[in-house]
Amino acid sequence: MSGQRGFFDIDERYAALSAAGDPLQRLASVVDFEVFRPVLDAALARADRTKGGRPPYDAVLMFKVLVLQALYGLSDEQAEFQLHDRLSFMRFVGLELHEAVPDATTIWLYREQLKRAGAVDTLFRRFDAVLAAKGYLAMGGQIIDATIVAAPKQKLTADEKAVIKAGGTPAGWSKAKRRQKDRDARWTLKRGRTRPKPEGGAARTGVEIAVPVFGYKSHLNIDRRHRLIRAWSVTDAAAHDSRRLPDLLDRENTASPVWADTAYRTKRNLEVLQRRGLRERIQFRRPPRRRLSGPRARANAARAKVRSAIEHVFARQKHRMALFVRTIGLARARVKIGLANLAYNFTRLAWLDTRIAPA
Repeated sequence: MSGQRGFFDIDERYAALSAAGDPLQRLASVVDFEVFRPVLDAALARADRTKGGRPPYDAVLMFKVLVLQALYGLSDEQAEFQLHDRLSFMRFVGLELHEAVPDATTIWLYREQLKRAGAVDTLFRRFDAVLAAKGYLAMGGQIIDATIVAAPKQKLTADEKAVIKAGGTPAGWSKAKRRQKDRDARWTLKRGRTRPKPEGGAARTGVEIAVPVFGYKSHLNIDRRHRLIRAWSVTDAAAHDSRRLPDLLDRENTASPVWADTAYRTKRNLEVLQRRGLRERIQFRRPPRRRLSGPRARANAARAKVRSAIEHVFARQKHRMALFVRTIGLARARVKIGLANLAYNFTRLAWLDTRIAPA
């Protein structure tokens, strides 16, 4: 048959992807994933193959699969399908057309091994050292905030909810059911305001709304200069933001200001900042039934302008990266969100590398 294509035109297909501006190729050119190999190899419990058996997938290849999941909000099953379907994904992880693709179970097991080894924190610190070596030091002060990351709602009775909230396990739950129910995630109210609509030329205040959300909370610290994530933690969604501030402070930041919203303005946090020689730029609370004074209102406006940078990080993760916790339990949620933070820093470095000179 004339004009029939074969495997030999794969280079042409890859060239076409590159010409179209494949973002994954750009990412692979900026991030040296081999720097993570020692951490990954140490975290993986490789079986003794003296008795034969199928060789395991390369550790860095599998790590890249998890990065793809984080970048595109893919489940394990979706990641398996997309690796079969998309040439750009295959090239990014380093798979040839004739090679087998990791299935959903293999992907789950690999992520589970990283969880058991506590490797995500080490991977994050390893990349932070890479950023420092490239000149992207934490500069300009630090911005701290938190956002809710949704998880699948649990169908529980009122009695079961009460037992779980108290830290117990409902009586009669089988071992299989305990594995399938998330006892660490919590409900909370996400507060906000509707967009005000002007009426008769006069501005109106939006109506305050509270939406119940079930899941976890992602706490982040970004540096003001480069807007890279420098510290992070994960709690259930009901945990108060302010309690995480001491653990999120980055001692390596070259400037002293710390920006945060009103939730972080507590006596304990102000004392911590003063003790560490940091300048607080936490927004002021409005007194009940009173307006803020003029100086404080102006200070809040200036601080909000700086603090808004972290909202862009959350927006990218939750919208473009479709961050959602499909796993069960706090430990797995921490791996999921930690990988999303690492993937965000990868893409941020790719952006920074083409636009500004490092410090």
